[in-house]
Amino acid sequence: MTLTTAVLVACALAFATKAVGYVVPPRLVEGERTMRVSTLLPAALLAGLIVVQTVADGPALVLDARIGALVVAALLLWRGAGFITVVIAGAVTAALLRLIGLG
Repeated sequence: MTLTTAVLVACALAFATKAVGYVVPPRLVEGERTMRVSTLLPAALLAGLIVVQTVADGPALVLDARIGALVVAALLLWRGAGFITVVIAGAVTAALLRLIGLG
């Protein structure tokens, strides 16, 4: 399969997924359980992505400067810091930890 074919198939699948959304009965998507799941799902996916990007290097688990950067970012978010502040502080933390040889 060429790259062009793969892109066209992915586009067709995305279009089909959107089209199916119009024919699903409203009672299936407006229920209490569906609303709870759709509210919590983005947070769970983001948490999984953060864990994979922080402690994984291919098939291996790695503990390095990214852990320290994540801890600093989490503390700043908990204290209500702005997004740019969190990103810069995390980057500086990772750079300093790598500079002293911990990553």
